[in-house]
Amino acid sequence: MRAITVSPGLPESLRLDARDEPTPDPDHLLVGTAAVGICGTDHEVIEGSLGAPPAGRDRLVLGHEALGRVLQAPEGSDLEVGDLVAPIVRRPDPVPCPNCAVGEWDMCRNGRFTEAGIRGLDGYAAERFALPPGFVIRVDAALGRLGVLVEPASILAKAWEHIVHIGTRARWDSRRVLVTGAGPIGLLAALFATRLGAEVHVVDRVTEGPKPVLVRDLGATYHSDSVPEIADGVDVVVECTGAAELIAEVLGRTGRNGIVCLTGVTSAGRRLLTSGLARELVLENDVIFGTVNANRRHYEEATRVLADTDRSWLDRLVTRRVSLDRWREAYNPEPDDVKTIIEFEPAPTLAAS
Repeated sequence: MRAITVSPGLPESLRLDARDEPTPDPDHLLVGTAAVGICGTDHEVIEGSLGAPPAGRDRLVLGHEALGRVLQAPEGSDLEVGDLVAPIVRRPDPVPCPNCAVGEWDMCRNGRFTEAGIRGLDGYAAERFALPPGFVIRVDAALGRLGVLVEPASILAKAWEHIVHIGTRARWDSRRVLVTGAGPIGLLAALFATRLGAEVHVVDRVTEGPKPVLVRDLGATYHSDSVPEIADGVDVVVECTGAAELIAEVLGRTGRNGIVCLTGVTSAGRRLLTSGLARELVLENDVIFGTVNANRRHYEEATRVLADTDRSWLDRLVTRRVSLDRWREAYNPEPDDVKTIIEFEPAPTLAAS
């Protein structure tokens, strides 16, 4: 079978390889890949700044955002042949740590976890893969190929779960939300925020293309210049760019009891906490926290939110669909890209919304 692989730490090593067919254990699923999404993490692995191959190997199958179709299910599984599924990225460490032991592997404390397509575990950019049923989520058939968005949506499901949890330390209402960045994560952050009934503002540098329209069609407000004055006093900031200068600009803009959630990764070595900011955090009861990855309940929430979202909006979020035969084109960004996916099987006609 064909698989997209890379040698982590070695730039320009991306290629389409022939790999052995997976031979699943009797209690594992065999899944045929329908599509994989491409994100900034994939590009970091390709560029050699991130990633690790499975033990004893020098190459890693890429792809952590995926949608597949069950080809073979073990007896007693609640999944059936033909079901659409989204595989989970992170697996618990082998010790396990206290969090991994209770299914909170996204909060692993000893760092010995593995991540499919990123760290120590082959990803899903192969025509077929096998894995335990406990690490896939059934996807609503009506979503069709748009189920490839479950993994990035799970990141925002976790982010908002934590935001709401922090907010409950006192009487709190997320009336105004600022999202920085209108890539897939930023747009999904805005989607979750609008579902909570918040007044949502999204900042991104582009002035044309699909992003402004996608934001407005959510009922949010799009800003293409610097962080607007409307940001002053916001209740929540969801930062989705990883741009250090932008993060520094928004950190002090929240109102009292404000919450800033960082989902983007800054360049190594940057230090953003100043004495002035530390003083403000203390005196105004503000919170800044980072979040990465997700566990099973966040994937489940992501599938619920996506299934309840207008299909035409989600369809426009996926701006480029590339066949496996033309896979390399998918890794060359184009100006109007929001989300690019590689289709491993022909896409069926999407169900009406």
